Amino acid sequence: MFVDTAKVKFRAGRGGDGAVTFHREKYVAAGGPDGGDGGRGGDIILVADDNMSTLMEFKYKRKFIAESGQNGGPNKCSGKDGKSLQIRVPRGTLVYDDDTGALIKDVSDDEPFVLCKGGRGGWGNQHFATPTRQAPRFAKPGLEGEEINARLELKLLADVGLAGFPNVGKSTLLSVVSSARPKIANYHFTTLVPNLGVVRVNEDFSYVMADIPGIIEGASEGAGLGHKFLRHIDRCRLIVHIVDASGSEGRDPIEDFETINAELNKYNATLAARPQIVAANKCDIITDGSILEKFKKYITEKGLLLFEISAATGQGVGALMNKVAEELSKLPPIKIFESEYVRVKPDVEYDYEVEITQVSPDTFTVEAEWIKRAMGSVNFSDVESRMYFERLLQKKGVFEKLEEFGAKEGDTIVIYDMEFDYVE
Repeated sequence: MFVDTAKVKFRAGRGGDGAVTFHREKYVAAGGPDGGDGGRGGDIILVADDNMSTLMEFKYKRKFIAESGQNGGPNKCSGKDGKSLQIRVPRGTLVYDDDTGALIKDVSDDEPFVLCKGGRGGWGNQHFATPTRQAPRFAKPGLEGEEINARLELKLLADVGLAGFPNVGKSTLLSVVSSARPKIANYHFTTLVPNLGVVRVNEDFSYVMADIPGIIEGASEGAGLGHKFLRHIDRCRLIVHIVDASGSEGRDPIEDFETINAELNKYNATLAARPQIVAANKCDIITDGSILEKFKKYITEKGLLLFEISAATGQGVGALMNKVAEELSKLPPIKIFESEYVRVKPDVEYDYEVEITQVSPDTFTVEAEWIKRAMGSVNFSDVESRMYFERLLQKKGVFEKLEEFGAKEGDTIVIYDMEFDYVE
């Protein structure tokens, strides 16, 4: 089964929590805090794999989670970092943020790409000892790893795209000029999935050709196979437009040529403007030469190159492939799509804005991402830890903002799952 789109959730590992421990050793009095730091969470890494040609693996498995970092230990022992999860995808896979639609990465090069970064490990209580706070009973928790709801879209990496109506000989041509073995039969829609083949011109030069199925009139509105496979010629540098010049099915080559170009333009005007070479196929079975002559005149007036070929017998195929190679040498390399994604790193400091809501005359709620993080490092059963949290709220202006909202002594302040009495 050919699968070229998939929606997948990726989540990097969470950082391990810092430890709250104290040194205990015979003959060592007041050993002090020695809680180790948590390990870093594992990353999600994408790697291009030339042996994969479909996103089939992601059809049944929709969630990938990297290993979390281990918690810190005593004796200042740091936790082990989580193992990164390396995921292989076909070369040419585009990774989008499904929530915003922004392109994150075009996986077309050989460099591994870190899609989601693991969370940073939390500090152990050894970092919070001061001359006045010699026995801190709190540590920082690890940060959550990055999480992305991704949409994967495969766009084949091909230099040349074969365009044309069904049954005009695209698959036959591909089978003749390459080692590809697509299904070939004398009926429409024999080819149901894109096929790739490598055309070797000589020992030093070769190029990739793609047979794209399903382009008919109305494809942009969903007729036939629709234009679901047209994405696979988005990257093509050159289009070889194959037309049945024999009129064997009672078709007009000129009308077919214009119809296919109109469908390409409806799908993507940039794609329709790509350089084209026209191949008049099935010349070996032409019975009315006037059809071909009229078509040749029409194509010449458009300023395009036309080759008379027969994919079945090999007539003119070599000359066509050599001309394709010559034109490719003049064109820029295969298009690599630029990222539009702005990464929000989990390790950066949050802004210190808070959201305060008065839910009743004497009750207020306070919410902020940085407060949620801070609460994870507070031991509310420890006086020093509570004082640290209170000083943090005061330093960041939370008390001042509560007073602006009308909070007074004795009111209830709800911060996530904790309730406090407000004291002026």
